Amino acid sequence: MKKGKLGYLFIAPATLHLLVFAIFPMAFSVFLSFYKWNLLTSERTFLGLANYAYAFGDPQFWNAMWNSTKYALLSVPLGMAAGLLVAILVNQKLKGVTIFRTLYYIPAISSGVAISILWIYVYLPETGLINSVLGLLHINNKTDFLKNESMAMYALVFMSIWVGLGPRMVLFLSGLIGIPPSLYEAAELDGAGKLRSFWNVTLPMLAPTTFFVMVTSTIGALQVFTPVYIMTQGGPNETTDMVGYHIYVEAWSKFLIGIASAKSFVLLAAIVAISIFQFRILKNQLEGYSTT
Repeated sequence: MKKGKLGYLFIAPATLHLLVFAIFPMAFSVFLSFYKWNLLTSERTFLGLANYAYAFGDPQFWNAMWNSTKYALLSVPLGMAAGLLVAILVNQKLKGVTIFRTLYYIPAISSGVAISILWIYVYLPETGLINSVLGLLHINNKTDFLKNESMAMYALVFMSIWVGLGPRMVLFLSGLIGIPPSLYEAAELDGAGKLRSFWNVTLPMLAPTTFFVMVTSTIGALQVFTPVYIMTQGGPNETTDMVGYHIYVEAWSKFLIGIASAKSFVLLAAIVAISIFQFRILKNQLEGYSTT
């Protein structure tokens, strides 16, 4: 019993943090979603499920959901491919390879606001890095990527691949290190080359890691907020109005806190449904990895 009390004492700070900053806000959001709540006057009116009905009938909300889905469909697979490629490169036994691992991870620990501002300068129409490089190649390109309806989404996706490269690299690298060398030796004895060993050994053995990276990357992509808030504010013409930013505008610009809470739980339900779908799709591939 004494050891048990000591253990509870050790986990008390983390438990308190969880209760105050996670469980209570979620529970209060459920409460808010059933009310018409004016933040300025503190007046509230019980509406039942009316906020949820409004959310399901709001075309701007579904446009934001579609934009977030499109962003996830583009950024997640491309980001995973880039992370795996870099993980393979930094898994080589070369002198100074740890320096490159560190460099690739730096964006992940940098301020999201600072990175977003940096990429605004990268995308500037005349003096930005991309257009300046194109100018050196005698390609006259003055595109304002963040204000071009056909380019703004892809600009955010490209930035997300760079920002998420470090964490994905680390996860894939840990999976690569855990693959027994004997499997590659057996494949080599069977006459398999580098490419065939990659398809028949590396990818199957990385199935648990791939699944984890895919699920967490999808959840993160559907919740993206900072780049949209700093770089595009949902424009141009709502082409980058992601659901996270849309909910923020509902709550803190329009002060429709009840509707914003309801839309948050619609998003939560969508994320849970997508995660369950991913679990079922990869269930067969994950058989045999239950203990890893």
